[in-house]
Amino acid sequence: MAEGQTLPPFRLLPMKAPDIQMTRAEGGVIYVTPRQAPGDRPRTIPHCLDERAAEHPDRPFLREKDPATGEWQTLTYGEAKSITDGLAQAFLDMGAGPDAPVMILSGNSTRAAMVILAAQKIGAPAAPISVPYSLMSTDHEKLKHCFGAVKPAIIFAEQYEPFRKAISALNAGACHIFSADPAGENSVRHYDDLVATEPTDAVASAMARLDDASIAKYLFTSGSTGLPKPVPTTQGAMCAMIGGQEGLRDDARDPEYNPDLIPNVLDWLPWNHISGSNVNFNGAIWNGATFWIDDGKPTPALFQRTIDNIRDCSPSSFGTAPIALAMLADAMEADDALLAAFFKNMRSIGYGGATLSDDLYDRLQALAIKATGRRIPIITMYGATETQGITVVHWEAERVGLIGLPLPGMTLKLVPNGAKLEVRVKGPSVMSGYLDSPKKNAEVFDEEGYYCLGDAVTFVDEDHPEKGLVFDGRVGEDFKLSSGTWVSVGTLRPDFVAACSPLIFDAVIAGQDKDYAAVMVWPSQAVMEQYVKVAGGDRERALKTFTDELAHKAKAFNAGEPGSSRRLKRLLVLTEPPSIDAGEITDKGYVNQRLVIDRRADLVSRIYSDPLADGVVQL
Repeated sequence: MAEGQTLPPFRLLPMKAPDIQMTRAEGGVIYVTPRQAPGDRPRTIPHCLDERAAEHPDRPFLREKDPATGEWQTLTYGEAKSITDGLAQAFLDMGAGPDAPVMILSGNSTRAAMVILAAQKIGAPAAPISVPYSLMSTDHEKLKHCFGAVKPAIIFAEQYEPFRKAISALNAGACHIFSADPAGENSVRHYDDLVATEPTDAVASAMARLDDASIAKYLFTSGSTGLPKPVPTTQGAMCAMIGGQEGLRDDARDPEYNPDLIPNVLDWLPWNHISGSNVNFNGAIWNGATFWIDDGKPTPALFQRTIDNIRDCSPSSFGTAPIALAMLADAMEADDALLAAFFKNMRSIGYGGATLSDDLYDRLQALAIKATGRRIPIITMYGATETQGITVVHWEAERVGLIGLPLPGMTLKLVPNGAKLEVRVKGPSVMSGYLDSPKKNAEVFDEEGYYCLGDAVTFVDEDHPEKGLVFDGRVGEDFKLSSGTWVSVGTLRPDFVAACSPLIFDAVIAGQDKDYAAVMVWPSQAVMEQYVKVAGGDRERALKTFTDELAHKAKAFNAGEPGSSRRLKRLLVLTEPPSIDAGEITDKGYVNQRLVIDRRADLVSRIYSDPLADGVVQL
C-alpha cells in the first residue's frame, strides 16, 4: 500500500474484544486474567464425536487422498462412530485400557484418527509418536524411550514394512501389532479385521466411565532439553481448551442452516503435537467441520501437494509455520487461480512456532486485498505440550509478533527475570505433571502451582494490557556479551531470518561472553539448488555466490540496527542439516537454538578464531 493510503477493513473475525484484568503483586509480579468466562465444551472428545454423528451422520468428517489414484476419499461422522466402536471393542479384547495405551507410529491419516479416537472411547491413552523417531532415526533411541515410558499394549503402523526396523528395535513381543498392510507378517493383525469387530455393551460402559481426569493421550515434548518427556493429556485439559475458545466466540458453533458455512480445515500439522491434534483436530470435531488431511509439508519437495490441496479444498481456516506461509505467498503472487481458491472461504490465517515477519504480513495482506478487497485476520495461539493453548490473538491485529491474551479460564503470572518478564501459567488445561517424573515436576511448578514455561513476554502497552502480549524469547536462550549487554535471541533470530529471506530457512545466534554476536545459517534448499543450477552444477561456486549475496543482506540488516546487541559481526553457512536424532530440529521444523550451539561448539570456536577461518564471513 502506498504511504498515507487508507487500508481496507478486515474480514469479520467473529470473536469477542479483549477484556483483561491485570493485578500487580510484590516483587513486580503481574497476574493477567481474562474477564470472559469459559463457554460450552464437550463432556469428552469421544462423546463429542458420537454427538456429531447423531446430529449429522452423513456430513463429511475426514477427507484424505488415495495415494494410488490421487482422489479424495471421504469418511462421514456416522461412519467414524461405527468404525471407532468396532475398534474400541477390538482394543478391549486385546487388553488395552487406562493402564495399557495404544501407540501410533505412523503419521496423520484417516485410519490413525480412528485409532486415536477408538482408544479414547475405552479410556486407553493414545500415544502418537513423532514419525521421524521411527523412519529417520538411526538408533531409535527416542522411540525406545517413548515405548518404555508408556508401555503400550498395542502398536499401530499404517504400512508395516516402513516401520519394520523400528518395531524390531522395540522388542515389543508382548504388544499386539496391527496395520492396514501387514506385509505377510503372521503376527500382525489387520486394521479391517479389527474394525469389523462387533461392539458390545463394554464399549458404552467404558465411555460412561470417562471424566475430566481420564487420560486421553500421552503426548511427548520435543526433546529439546533431553529425551522427550511424556505428558499425560486428560480429557478435561483438551475440553477446557475448547471451552476457553468458546468463551471468546461471537458466532454460532454449528451453522446447520447453511451448509456453505460448514468449516473446511486443511491441515498437515502432526498429531503428536497439541497444535495439530488438540487444537485443530479436536476443534474440527467440536465445530462439526470437515477436516482435510494435507499430505503436503512446508518443504520445497512437498509443498506443491499443499498447493494442490488448497485448490481442491478452498479452506475456511489455514494455519502453519511462517516458512510455509512464505512459500504460499510466493505461489499466490504468481498464480491468480490459486489466490482465488485460497481466499474464497478463508476466515483467518493462523501461524505458530516462530514470529511472522512484517514483510510477510504485508505480502499476505496485499494478496488478501487483491483477492477479496479486504484484509484478512492473521492470528496465532501460544502454548506448549504441557499446557495446551494458553493465549490467543482474537482480534484484528494491526501488527505481528503478538501472542495475544490468555484464554478464558487461564491466568498468566509474569515474573521479573533480569530485564524480562518470565511467563508462568495456571488453568484447567495445564498438566498436573509429567508421567513418573516427581523430580522434574518439582522443578517446573512454582510455589503457587504455576507451570513455568521458560519463555518471556512483554506488553505492547503496559498501561493498556488489552492490546496484548508479545513473545520476548526463551529466558534460557538469551545471553550476555563480554560487555554485559544482553542479546535477545528470541527477537533477533526471527528478524535476521526475515531480513535474509528467501536465502535461508533458519539461523542460530552465538556470542555468549564474546565481544560481539555472530550467526550460523542454513541455506534454503530450494534457493541453493537454483544457485547450483545457475553455476552449471558447480556447488563450490554456487556456495560462494550464495554466501556473497547473503553477506550483502546481512550487512544491510546490521546497517539498520543501532545497538551492539542487534548487530552480527560474523557469519558461517552450515552445510550439515540440523539433526533430528540429536534434537537440533523437531518434526515440525523448529530449530533448538541452545542445542545447536552446544552440539556445534567447534564451529562456534571457528567463527571467533583469529585470523579469520575459511568459510567465516566478516560482516
